[in-house]
Amino acid sequence: MKRFFSFLTLCSVAMLLMGTLSCQREKRLDTNQLNKVDGLIDQALEEGLFPGGVLAVVYKDNLVLLKEYGNKSVYPDVEPVSVQTVFDLASVSKPFTAFSVMLLVEQGKIRLGDRLKLYFPEFPSNITIKHLLTHTSGIADYSNIGEELEKYGEGNREGLMKYILTRTQQSVPGKKFEYSCLNFVLLQYIVEKVSGMSLDVFTQEHIFKPLGMTSTAYNPSGEVLERTAPTEKVADRVLKGEVHDSLALYFNKGVSGNAGVFSTAEDLVVFAKMLMNNGVYNGKKIMGTRTLQTMVAVPEDLQPFGRSLGWDNYSPYSSDHGDLLSRKETFGHTGYTGTSFFIDPVNELAVIFLAHRVHPYNVGNMVPFRSKLANIIAGALP
Repeated sequence: MKRFFSFLTLCSVAMLLMGTLSCQREKRLDTNQLNKVDGLIDQALEEGLFPGGVLAVVYKDNLVLLKEYGNKSVYPDVEPVSVQTVFDLASVSKPFTAFSVMLLVEQGKIRLGDRLKLYFPEFPSNITIKHLLTHTSGIADYSNIGEELEKYGEGNREGLMKYILTRTQQSVPGKKFEYSCLNFVLLQYIVEKVSGMSLDVFTQEHIFKPLGMTSTAYNPSGEVLERTAPTEKVADRVLKGEVHDSLALYFNKGVSGNAGVFSTAEDLVVFAKMLMNNGVYNGKKIMGTRTLQTMVAVPEDLQPFGRSLGWDNYSPYSSDHGDLLSRKETFGHTGYTGTSFFIDPVNELAVIFLAHRVHPYNVGNMVPFRSKLANIIAGALP
């Protein structure tokens, strides 16, 4: 009997060890499959889709890939990109605005159901903060920014607010999805009004600094500016450290709810890890679990539109997520300059790709490339 017990014990230990080894194997992505990204990115570089980029992949809280490709600059001089290169995130800035809003919700200072009229009496009474976050407000996107600049003047926030008023009531709030940067400009102004801080200060104090994201900022300066990749050639100069988005640049002087954040892939890895760990990073709580879960889930009453609070889940814009990741749970955002950031919480996977497709000229469609990239990486899942 004793011998039989020993045999069972040995078997149990062996099975436990085998299970442990099996679990360890399961935590690893298929390296051969993952290496296929090199061919896809090299092809994109040859075709001139973008001059350079940095790819980061996080799996089960581990950074499994961080690699640079191509050049940081091709005009006027050629300079290779590095993993330390800072990129203009364009609309990947929007999740940071949304994160700021959710922090204020968590602090009990605003509610998702608050009507825009509460903060700006001149606006229609049926638009809520939730509508702004999900692009279901009925506010159309901006059109010819040059005409608006002539009419209202550069840096004129009051003029911009008057312009946004002309874009409201395009559809009934909550009944249609229409992507509009103006939603996030209004969210910026709400954050600033409620917190008493400008958006750049609020994000620095509540997000970037607590997470140690030292290469992330609006209007980068000093050493961070030196590492920044240039974007488009405008007239006789190339933009560098100035946000590419004209609304953000001319009306909000680079600090805008819709665009303006500059960052590195490494810093965004930190942000991704925090999101994947229920709002905690390195033992430091940045956001409460319930707040974060609410933020990345599509609201029940807006299910047909596929947008969560500041993120894209399965809207018509989500084809960049590819075909193989969790359809409804995957959330992320892309940027006009060539940036993308998305997380599949079911598979515990994050993919970050930063590029500057607008340098030195605005060309190329990133959607097919991003989708193929996502498929290759998803194919490496165990």
